[in-house]
Amino acid sequence: MTAPTEKAPTLKAPIWDANLYLKFVDARLRPALDLMGRLDPANAARPGHAIYDLGCGAGNISRILAERFPGPPVIGVDSSEEMLAKARSQTTDPRVSFAKGDLTRFKPDVPPAILYSNAAYQWVENHIDYFPGLLELLPSGGQLAIQMPRNHEAPSHALMKKAAEMSPWRDKLAKVGGIRSVWEPARYYDVLKPLCSDLEVWETIYQQVLTGKDPVAQYTAGTGLRPYMEALSKEEGAAFYETYAKLLAEAYPTRADGITLFPFRRLFIVARRA
Repeated sequence: MTAPTEKAPTLKAPIWDANLYLKFVDARLRPALDLMGRLDPANAARPGHAIYDLGCGAGNISRILAERFPGPPVIGVDSSEEMLAKARSQTTDPRVSFAKGDLTRFKPDVPPAILYSNAAYQWVENHIDYFPGLLELLPSGGQLAIQMPRNHEAPSHALMKKAAEMSPWRDKLAKVGGIRSVWEPARYYDVLKPLCSDLEVWETIYQQVLTGKDPVAQYTAGTGLRPYMEALSKEEGAAFYETYAKLLAEAYPTRADGITLFPFRRLFIVARRA
Protein backbone atom coordinates (compact mmCIF):
# COMPACT_ATOMS: atom_id res chain seq x y z
CA MET A 1 0.00 0.00 0.00
CA THR A 2 1.04 3.58 -0.49
CA ALA A 3 2.96 4.97 2.50
CA PRO A 4 1.95 8.33 3.99
CA THR A 5 4.11 11.35 3.32
CA GLU A 6 5.40 11.20 6.88
CA LYS A 7 5.96 7.85 8.50
CA ALA A 8 3.33 7.54 11.19
CA PRO A 9 4.37 5.95 14.48
CA THR A 10 2.07 3.17 15.57
CA LEU A 11 0.56 2.57 18.94
CA LYS A 12 1.93 -0.47 20.70
CA ALA A 13 -0.81 -3.07 20.49
CA PRO A 14 -2.25 -4.01 23.86
CA ILE A 15 -2.01 -7.58 25.08
CA TRP A 16 -5.58 -8.58 24.33
CA ASP A 17 -7.76 -10.74 26.53
CA ALA A 18 -9.99 -12.42 23.98
CA ASN A 19 -12.49 -13.67 26.56
CA LEU A 20 -12.94 -10.23 28.12
CA TYR A 21 -13.35 -8.63 24.69
CA LEU A 22 -16.05 -11.15 23.76
CA LYS A 23 -17.95 -10.57 27.01
CA PHE A 24 -19.76 -7.67 25.32
CA VAL A 25 -19.93 -9.30 21.91
CA ASP A 26 -23.56 -8.31 21.31
CA ALA A 27 -22.85 -4.59 21.82
CA ARG A 28 -19.77 -4.81 19.61
CA LEU A 29 -21.55 -6.87 16.95
CA ARG A 30 -24.29 -4.42 16.02
CA PRO A 31 -22.06 -1.74 14.43
CA ALA A 32 -20.11 -4.49 12.66
CA LEU A 33 -23.32 -5.76 11.09
CA ASP A 34 -24.44 -2.22 10.23
CA LEU A 35 -21.17 -1.73 8.35
CA MET A 36 -21.46 -5.12 6.69
CA GLY A 37 -24.93 -4.24 5.47
CA ARG A 38 -23.47 -1.56 3.18
CA LEU A 39 -21.25 -4.02 1.30
CA ASP A 40 -22.11 -4.88 -2.31
CA PRO A 41 -22.53 -8.65 -2.85
CA ALA A 42 -21.37 -8.19 -6.45
CA ASN A 43 -17.89 -7.36 -5.18
CA ALA A 44 -17.70 -10.58 -3.21
CA ALA A 45 -18.43 -12.55 -6.40
CA ARG A 46 -15.24 -11.43 -8.19
CA PRO A 47 -13.31 -14.57 -9.21
CA GLY A 48 -9.84 -14.86 -7.74
CA HIS A 49 -10.46 -12.17 -5.11
CA ALA A 50 -10.88 -12.32 -1.34
CA ILE A 51 -12.60 -10.46 1.47
CA TYR A 52 -10.19 -9.23 4.16
CA ASP A 53 -11.18 -8.56 7.76
CA LEU A 54 -8.46 -6.17 8.95
CA GLY A 55 -8.04 -6.24 12.73
CA CYS A 56 -10.19 -9.37 12.92
CA GLY A 57 -9.72 -9.97 16.65
CA ALA A 58 -11.29 -13.24 17.76
CA GLY A 59 -12.66 -13.91 14.28
CA ASN A 60 -16.39 -13.74 15.01
CA ILE A 61 -16.91 -11.07 12.33
CA SER A 62 -14.79 -12.98 9.80
CA ARG A 63 -17.08 -15.98 10.19
CA ILE A 64 -20.18 -13.81 9.68
CA LEU A 65 -18.64 -12.31 6.54
CA ALA A 66 -18.19 -15.82 5.16
CA GLU A 67 -21.81 -16.69 5.98
CA ARG A 68 -23.14 -13.53 4.37
CA PHE A 69 -20.97 -13.78 1.25
CA PRO A 70 -20.69 -17.46 0.26
CA GLY A 71 -18.01 -18.17 -2.30
CA PRO A 72 -14.88 -16.05 -1.81
CA PRO A 73 -12.23 -16.74 0.81
CA VAL A 74 -12.32 -14.56 3.92
CA ILE A 75 -8.95 -13.74 5.44
CA GLY A 76 -8.74 -12.26 8.93
CA VAL A 77 -5.63 -10.22 9.79
CA ASP A 78 -4.60 -9.28 13.31
CA SER A 79 -1.43 -8.49 15.27
CA SER A 80 -2.47 -10.35 18.43
CA GLU A 81 -1.40 -13.98 18.73
CA GLU A 82 -3.97 -14.52 21.49
CA MET A 83 -6.81 -13.21 19.35
CA LEU A 84 -5.69 -15.26 16.36
CA ALA A 85 -5.47 -18.41 18.47
CA LYS A 86 -9.02 -17.80 19.69
CA ALA A 87 -10.18 -17.17 16.12
CA ARG A 88 -8.63 -20.38 14.78
CA SER A 89 -9.96 -22.48 17.63
CA GLN A 90 -13.54 -21.40 16.94
CA THR A 91 -13.52 -21.52 13.13
CA THR A 92 -14.43 -24.60 11.10
CA ASP A 93 -15.28 -23.02 7.72
CA PRO A 94 -12.40 -23.89 5.35
CA ARG A 95 -12.97 -20.62 3.45
CA VAL A 96 -11.99 -18.60 6.54
CA SER A 97 -8.32 -18.29 7.45
CA PHE A 98 -6.29 -16.02 9.71
CA ALA A 99 -2.89 -14.41 9.42
CA LYS A 100 -0.73 -12.28 11.67
CA GLY A 101 -0.16 -8.84 10.24
CA ASP A 102 0.47 -5.16 10.91
CA LEU A 103 -2.31 -2.88 9.69
CA THR A 104 0.24 -0.22 8.70
CA ARG A 105 2.09 -2.67 6.42
CA PHE A 106 -0.80 -4.64 4.98
CA LYS A 107 0.01 -6.41 1.70
CA PRO A 108 -2.59 -8.90 0.52
CA ASP A 109 -1.48 -12.29 -0.78
CA VAL A 110 -4.80 -12.69 -2.62
CA PRO A 111 -6.23 -9.66 -4.49
CA PRO A 112 -8.91 -8.03 -2.33
CA ALA A 113 -12.43 -7.33 -3.54
CA ILE A 114 -13.49 -5.96 -0.16
CA LEU A 115 -11.35 -4.54 2.65
CA TYR A 116 -13.41 -4.52 5.83
CA SER A 117 -12.28 -3.29 9.25
CA ASN A 118 -14.41 -3.09 12.37
CA ALA A 119 -13.01 -1.12 15.34
CA ALA A 120 -9.31 -1.57 14.63
CA TYR A 121 -7.72 1.44 12.90
CA GLN A 122 -8.33 3.73 15.88
CA TRP A 123 -5.24 2.05 17.38
CA VAL A 124 -3.05 3.33 14.53
CA GLU A 125 -1.46 6.76 14.76
CA ASN A 126 -2.50 8.94 11.80
CA HIS A 127 -4.61 6.10 10.43
CA ILE A 128 -6.21 8.42 7.88
CA ASP A 129 -2.89 8.52 6.00
CA TYR A 130 -3.22 4.81 5.25
CA PHE A 131 -6.76 4.83 3.89
CA PRO A 132 -5.93 6.08 0.35
CA GLY A 133 -3.37 3.27 0.07
CA LEU A 134 -5.98 0.72 1.07
CA LEU A 135 -8.29 2.00 -1.67
CA GLU A 136 -5.47 1.65 -4.20
CA LEU A 137 -5.23 -2.06 -3.40
CA LEU A 138 -8.79 -2.57 -4.64
CA PRO A 139 -10.00 -3.11 -8.19
CA SER A 140 -12.30 -0.55 -9.74
CA GLY A 141 -15.60 -0.79 -7.89
CA GLY A 142 -14.05 -2.60 -4.92
CA GLN A 143 -15.11 -1.45 -1.48
CA LEU A 144 -13.28 -0.21 1.60
CA ALA A 145 -15.48 -0.42 4.71
CA ILE A 146 -14.23 0.91 8.05
CA GLN A 147 -15.86 1.47 11.44
CA MET A 148 -14.09 3.17 14.34
CA PRO A 149 -15.30 4.27 17.77
CA ARG A 150 -15.44 8.04 18.11
CA ASN A 151 -16.19 8.25 21.79
CA HIS A 152 -13.00 9.97 22.93
CA GLU A 153 -14.65 13.02 24.44
CA ALA A 154 -17.18 10.95 26.39
CA PRO A 155 -16.71 10.37 30.15
CA SER A 156 -15.74 6.73 29.49
CA HIS A 157 -12.49 7.90 27.90
CA ALA A 158 -11.95 11.28 29.54
CA LEU A 159 -12.10 9.66 32.98
CA MET A 160 -9.34 7.21 32.03
CA LYS A 161 -7.00 10.17 31.78
CA LYS A 162 -8.35 11.70 34.98
CA ALA A 163 -7.79 8.46 36.89
CA ALA A 164 -4.32 8.11 35.35
CA GLU A 165 -3.33 11.53 36.65
CA MET A 166 -4.07 10.58 40.25
CA SER A 167 -1.40 9.33 42.64
CA PRO A 168 0.33 6.95 43.17
CA TRP A 169 0.52 5.70 39.56
CA ARG A 170 0.62 9.11 37.89
CA ASP A 171 4.29 8.89 36.86
CA LYS A 172 3.96 5.36 35.49
CA LEU A 173 0.98 6.31 33.35
CA ALA A 174 2.20 9.73 32.22
CA LYS A 175 3.37 8.46 28.82
CA VAL A 176 0.71 5.84 28.20
CA GLY A 177 -1.26 6.49 25.04
CA GLY A 178 -4.81 5.32 24.63
CA ILE A 179 -6.92 4.90 21.53
CA ARG A 180 -5.90 7.45 18.90
CA SER A 181 -8.14 10.33 17.94
CA VAL A 182 -10.82 9.67 15.35
CA TRP A 183 -11.57 12.88 13.51
CA GLU A 184 -14.79 14.47 12.33
CA PRO A 185 -16.49 12.80 9.33
CA ALA A 186 -15.73 15.62 6.88
CA ARG A 187 -11.98 15.07 7.20
CA TYR A 188 -12.26 11.47 6.00
CA TYR A 189 -14.64 12.51 3.24
CA ASP A 190 -12.20 15.11 1.90
CA VAL A 191 -9.26 12.68 1.89
CA LEU A 192 -11.08 9.79 0.21
CA LYS A 193 -13.53 11.47 -2.17
CA PRO A 194 -11.02 12.10 -5.02
CA LEU A 195 -10.36 8.34 -5.21
CA CYS A 196 -13.98 7.18 -5.06
CA SER A 197 -16.89 6.70 -7.38
CA ASP A 198 -19.13 6.51 -4.33
CA LEU A 199 -18.46 7.46 -0.71
CA GLU A 200 -20.57 7.30 2.45
CA VAL A 201 -19.37 8.68 5.80
CA TRP A 202 -21.71 8.77 8.78
CA GLU A 203 -21.94 8.51 12.54
CA THR A 204 -24.26 6.57 14.83
CA ILE A 205 -24.65 6.88 18.60
CA TYR A 206 -25.62 3.51 20.07
CA GLN A 207 -27.44 3.47 23.39
CA GLN A 208 -25.73 0.36 24.72
CA VAL A 209 -27.65 -1.44 27.44
CA LEU A 210 -25.29 -2.85 30.09
CA THR A 211 -25.87 -4.73 33.32
CA GLY A 212 -23.84 -6.00 36.27
CA LYS A 213 -21.16 -4.50 38.48
CA ASP A 214 -19.05 -1.71 36.97
CA PRO A 215 -20.56 -2.33 33.51
CA VAL A 216 -18.90 0.56 31.66
CA ALA A 217 -15.52 -0.11 33.29
CA GLN A 218 -15.86 -3.78 32.35
CA TYR A 219 -16.63 -2.75 28.77
CA THR A 220 -13.63 -0.45 28.38
CA ALA A 221 -11.35 -2.89 30.23
CA GLY A 222 -11.46 -5.05 27.11
CA THR A 223 -10.31 -2.22 24.83
CA GLY A 224 -9.30 1.36 25.69
CA LEU A 225 -8.28 0.74 29.30
CA ARG A 226 -5.80 -2.02 28.49
CA PRO A 227 -2.71 0.12 27.79
CA TYR A 228 -3.08 1.72 31.22
CA MET A 229 -3.54 -1.58 33.02
CA GLU A 230 -0.55 -3.17 31.30
CA ALA A 231 1.77 -0.41 32.58
CA LEU A 232 0.96 -1.23 36.22
CA SER A 233 1.63 -4.08 38.59
CA LYS A 234 -1.25 -6.36 39.51
CA GLU A 235 -1.88 -4.50 42.77
CA GLU A 236 -1.57 -1.06 41.19
CA GLY A 237 -3.81 -2.12 38.33
CA ALA A 238 -6.53 -3.26 40.72
CA ALA A 239 -6.42 0.05 42.61
CA PHE A 240 -6.38 2.08 39.39
CA TYR A 241 -9.34 0.12 38.05
CA GLU A 242 -11.35 0.72 41.23
CA THR A 243 -10.63 4.45 41.04
CA TYR A 244 -11.71 4.58 37.41
CA ALA A 245 -14.82 2.48 38.07
CA LYS A 246 -15.96 4.82 40.85
CA LEU A 247 -15.62 7.82 38.56
CA LEU A 248 -17.63 6.02 35.88
CA ALA A 249 -20.38 5.07 38.33
CA GLU A 250 -21.10 8.77 38.80
CA ALA A 251 -21.00 9.51 35.07
CA TYR A 252 -23.11 6.49 34.09
CA PRO A 253 -25.48 5.75 37.00
CA THR A 254 -27.41 2.53 37.20
CA ARG A 255 -31.12 3.05 36.55
CA ALA A 256 -33.91 1.84 38.81
CA ASP A 257 -34.42 -1.17 36.53
CA GLY A 258 -30.77 -2.23 36.97
CA ILE A 259 -29.76 -1.08 33.50
CA THR A 260 -26.83 1.23 32.75
CA LEU A 261 -27.14 3.11 29.46
CA PHE A 262 -23.79 3.70 27.79
CA PRO A 263 -24.05 6.05 24.77
CA PHE A 264 -21.32 5.18 22.29
CA ARG A 265 -20.53 7.14 19.12
CA ARG A 266 -19.08 5.33 16.10
CA LEU A 267 -17.85 6.56 12.70
CA PHE A 268 -18.52 4.61 9.51
CA ILE A 269 -16.82 4.85 6.10
CA VAL A 270 -17.84 2.91 2.99
CA ALA A 271 -15.81 3.89 -0.07
CA ARG A 272 -16.00 2.42 -3.59
CA ARG A 273 -12.86 2.80 -5.68
CA ALA A 274 -13.28 4.80 -8.86
